[in-house]
Amino acid sequence: MTVPEFFNFKLHTIELCDIFIPMSGKPVSAKAINDALLLDNQLCFALYSTSLAMSKVYKPLLDELGITYPQYLVMLVLWESDGLTVSEIGERLYLDSGTLTPLLKRLEAAELVHRLRDTEDERRVLVRLSAEGRKLKQKAAKLPQCILAATECSLSKLKDLTRELQTLRASLTAET
Repeated sequence: MTVPEFFNFKLHTIELCDIFIPMSGKPVSAKAINDALLLDNQLCFALYSTSLAMSKVYKPLLDELGITYPQYLVMLVLWESDGLTVSEIGERLYLDSGTLTPLLKRLEAAELVHRLRDTEDERRVLVRLSAEGRKLKQKAAKLPQCILAATECSLSKLKDLTRELQTLRASLTAET
């Protein structure tokens, strides 16, 4: 699997300067307000647009495997730990069962997974890799290298960025 030539972009870091408006109740200048509301100063937009760009990189690579990006995420979870319940997969991917169930049905129709009722508790559905699902792991093994090449970042920089994003996610999802 090679990275298509049309992936000619670089991931850039965002510099968040003094664009945040203090919450002290003190008067704030119009310039500070305008700066705080510039699209390019929004962390949410940087994350959103980067996610869209990353999806575009993954699409042709996953098309070769015959799966979508959300299906790839499910497969990654199962390759790590086969035989999980639907709710365990959902927790790992931050997805609810209403979103996950149709995804799993499509993976089952593609003969990549099997869904089975738990014999000890019929309310629980276990998801196991099929032989084809296990074989797909070998085909997918080249994806991380393709993504690394597309980002034009060093492996250590991507690992640092991943850790920073995981820390941010943990902060945003922390229970108050």
